[in-house]
Amino acid sequence: MPVILPVKDKSPSWGKDCFIAENSTIVGDVTMGDNCSVWFNAVVRGDVHYIKIGNNSNIQDGAVIHATYQKAPTNIGNNVSIGHNAIVHGCTLHDHVLVGMGAIVMDDAVVEPFVIIGAGSVVLEKTICESGYLYAGTPAKKMKPLTDEQRELLIRLPNNYIMYSDWFME
Repeated sequence: MPVILPVKDKSPSWGKDCFIAENSTIVGDVTMGDNCSVWFNAVVRGDVHYIKIGNNSNIQDGAVIHATYQKAPTNIGNNVSIGHNAIVHGCTLHDHVLVGMGAIVMDDAVVEPFVIIGAGSVVLEKTICESGYLYAGTPAKKMKPLTDEQRELLIRLPNNYIMYSDWFME
């Protein structure tokens, strides 16, 4: 059974057709839309501030989603993919964003729509990642415009995770 706990009278909630892996953790003021997935060993910890996740978004294995006490909530849009072992902390991710495996997005950063954060990258506090670009490195820098193939990936990947979720909910 996943660990799903209230914190200070606030309980996690999610929409229809969501997959919550048996060893994931979701606590506190967390709201998710429809068709979301929280995968194995992922932690979504809304204990110190709220976390809002839109529709069709996936939090992959080992990822950590958190916020900063009374300062920086976490807002994640629709059709967002958070890669394996990524950390998303007190920031805003707009629609159609991919946070690559092992990447970190820090407090008050804003990732605009249609952005890829490369694997292992670190998006520093208060960084604004401009729509339509690949960001990579430590600290993450704007590398190049997204190709048509990369834009298609940002549309396709969340649908893949909805399909993978169905395999576990049958």
